[in-house]
Amino acid sequence: MPGKVGGTGLALFLSLTAFFSIAIIVAFVLSVDQWSTIAFVVSALIAVNALWISGGAATAVVGLIYPNRRQSMPSRKWKPSGRTAILVTLCGEDPYPLANYLKQFTRSLRTAKLHENAQVFVISDTSGGSQIANEMNAFDQLITQGLVEYRRRCENVKKKPGNIADWLQTHGANFDYMVVKDADSRMTQDSIRNLIWRLEQNPRTGLLQAAIALLPGRTRFGRYQRVSSRLLSQNFGHGFAVWSGKTGNYWGHNAIMRVEAFREAVYLPRLTGKAPFGGDLLSHDFVEAAWMRRAGWDIELAPDVRGSAEDAPQTLHEFFRRDRRWCQGNLQHIRLLSEPKLHALSRLHLITGVFSYLSAPIWLLMLLLLSFGLISISSISSLVLVVLVLLIPKGCALVDRFRIAKTVFRRRIILRSWFYEIAMSTLLGPLISLHNAKSVGAILLGRDCGWKSSSVSRWRLPEGWAQSGIGLSILLMTLAVGPIVGIWLAPIILPLIIAPLLIPFLNEVPA
Repeated sequence: MPGKVGGTGLALFLSLTAFFSIAIIVAFVLSVDQWSTIAFVVSALIAVNALWISGGAATAVVGLIYPNRRQSMPSRKWKPSGRTAILVTLCGEDPYPLANYLKQFTRSLRTAKLHENAQVFVISDTSGGSQIANEMNAFDQLITQGLVEYRRRCENVKKKPGNIADWLQTHGANFDYMVVKDADSRMTQDSIRNLIWRLEQNPRTGLLQAAIALLPGRTRFGRYQRVSSRLLSQNFGHGFAVWSGKTGNYWGHNAIMRVEAFREAVYLPRLTGKAPFGGDLLSHDFVEAAWMRRAGWDIELAPDVRGSAEDAPQTLHEFFRRDRRWCQGNLQHIRLLSEPKLHALSRLHLITGVFSYLSAPIWLLMLLLLSFGLISISSISSLVLVVLVLLIPKGCALVDRFRIAKTVFRRRIILRSWFYEIAMSTLLGPLISLHNAKSVGAILLGRDCGWKSSSVSRWRLPEGWAQSGIGLSILLMTLAVGPIVGIWLAPIILPLIIAPLLIPFLNEVPA
């Protein structure tokens, strides 16, 4: 099914992306009062970002149109013919929650009769005497009972990709498949069993990426992320799987791959020059998928697989710190776009990863140009279209969830969660975009964030006050320009102004 659907689904995706983008661009062009060099520049910026948000809307529509056919499941009597290594990567995280999870997980493997063909490895890059001792103590019982094999590298060369490459060199010959998990990843025995079965049914599939849900949140921000994921990811993930077909993507964990296929991607390039644009790749997963696809292996998504989850950052500070590293890693991909023989969709995945961060400073630049009155517009029709296109994935998700819900009570819960998600994403969107713009600016200035850096600036304002100051500055500039610009920018300005109240509220653990 992926190959056939991938062709027609891709055509629909491209057509819808073009349609939505053209509508936004035409509306903006018609609203410009006076054309100037700056007006042409803004039009070009609008076109770029219109393509970005239109691609997301098109993916959601494709997911809604194409039937979501659940794949058949292996029978209870089925046993894998190949051996599977379950790799859990660890680097400085608290080992005790992972150890407790692995006690239950290894027991469940025995219940599912997978233990005869599967081995759990904890591969660590942790450094520091106290942290290493902590890990050894946490996993001691599991190691003694032979439930997991623990290995820690002395030198963390190339970070997580290097850790997996080291395992592959020493143990890879003994296994046919490998499941990669992070320390905060969770997968049930049934989800892994399902992935192994699917891989054995399709000999050309090199990697199969499971859908990833979020574990229950502890703070208000964590709970919002889970609500958003549960509402939006199912339909969007299905649409993405449909149009990407056999050239899907990899999200770095909660995926199964053939050891033979991964050998094509294990030695990633080290970019020339210094960080942030040079050095080791900080975002390796997209590149590994592209390298495997280039070698002829199918890269597929399994959005219907359940029992796969991860933890999410529980505060905006943690979220921004992680996103800073992802931003740097994705911008490094610009240097890989000219790599020979990459599949066209692999290049598209790399480009979309880049623009997931470049779109923020583009919006910010347009906002500043409008605030200073350097371009005059007579209507907000293009703004209305932008908002409508941004709402399409949410609308498609609502329709999709309503199709599944069987009772009025469940539909009321879904509708309430849907309005909550829209309200929260509207408030958080400007804060996240502003942070992404700041991250891109820092990278362009040559500032390297490192890998999983926990460093913070020596001095910074209390949370939210910097964003509030920026919001007030933009408000003052727009008041000097006119009411139309104020209407344009109100959804961006207001969340920034109230940031000192909003951020602490979201970071709290509700009673």
